[in-house]
Formats: sequence, C-alpha cells, structure tokens
Amino acid sequence: MTSLEQQIAADLLNIGAVSLQPDTPFTWASGIKSPIYTDNRVTIGYPAVRSRIAAGLASRIITTYPDVEVIGGVATAGIPHAALVASLLNLPMIYVRSKPKDHGQGNQIEGPLQPGQKVVLIDDLLSTGGSVLEAAKAASKEGADVLGVAAIFTYELPDNVANFEAAKLPFLTLTNYRTLIQVAREQGTINDAQLDLLASWREDPHHWG
Repeated sequence: MTSLEQQIAADLLNIGAVSLQPDTPFTWASGIKSPIYTDNRVTIGYPAVRSRIAAGLASRIITTYPDVEVIGGVATAGIPHAALVASLLNLPMIYVRSKPKDHGQGNQIEGPLQPGQKVVLIDDLLSTGGSVLEAAKAASKEGADVLGVAAIFTYELPDNVANFEAAKLPFLTLTNYRTLIQVAREQGTINDAQLDLLASWREDPHHWG
C-alpha cells in the first residue's frame, strides 16, 4: 500500500464519492447486493482531489505505458479525468462513446486518432471491466493500439481480473477496495465486524448477503 493509494482512498471517502453500508447493503442494477456504492463523478467538484487524481494518473501512465501517444476517456465519467491527464502530459485526447451516435457521422470515437497510435484509456471505476473493455474494442476497431487502461478505483472483483486477462489487456488504478476499507477502519467509520463483512463481499459478491 503506497501513500498515494491511501490518500486517494481517503479523498474518496471524505468527499462522499464512496459510501460504505455493510449492514444495509445497496442493490446494484445487476441485482448484486453490495456494501459499497461508488460515484467518482463527485471528484470533479473538488479541485484538490481532482488535481491529485490527475497527477497520480499522469505519473502512473507515463511510468507504466511510456510509449503512450493518445489519452482516451471512456464516456462519460472518464472524460474529465482524461482531459486533465492529457493536458498534464501534453498529449492528444479522444473519448469513446458507449455506442456509435445515431445521427451525423455516427462516430463512436471523438477526437483525432490515427491508425496505429498507442492509446491509454481512462475510466473512473473498474467493477467487472465490461464498459472499458468494450471501449478498448471500439478503439482497436478504429485502428488504435490500446496499451492498457487506467482508473481511479477498483473493487478488485474476481470478474474484473478474469475479464482483463481474457482480453489480454493490462490495467492500473490509483487505489483499490482493500486499501479503502483499511483507511475507513483507521478513520473509525467502520468497525472490525463490518470490516469482515466488507472483506467477504470482495471474494464472492454474487453470493454475499
């Protein structure tokens, strides 16, 4: 666990981007019962937090993917962070829609993208990885060489790991579920019994609760 992982986890908790309710779980659209709900769109409203996220992503991307030529944002939550990172790295930016437009030129990708350019995609959150992996497929279809994915936070779910492995695509995140619940315990917002509940959810979310 690095200090950046801890700082970003604390930021997400402090601004309410992440809510933990192990005793009264949320229900996701998929029907999964979850002790955590994340809305990282909240981060763009806090200048210090969004700046730390952008700087962290820029540093991790240039270290992990040094050949990157284009930064891509996954619509919609990844777009503002991609814009900030692209500015810090002085790189072109594109963004990828969830599906092609149904009017005009029918674009799914907006912004300058040349065949063969090396792209890193940014999203705000990784749960199963489905949306960002679909974005990667769309970018590849347009000729991009997708190097990998960067995100603010991951639930560290087994499905996410399996899906990225199947796609043969690497990913990195600034912080993760285990770091976040440890920080929450240190803050006193959860107790040891709730910590156990939270830990068991990550291991088997489909049968938890």
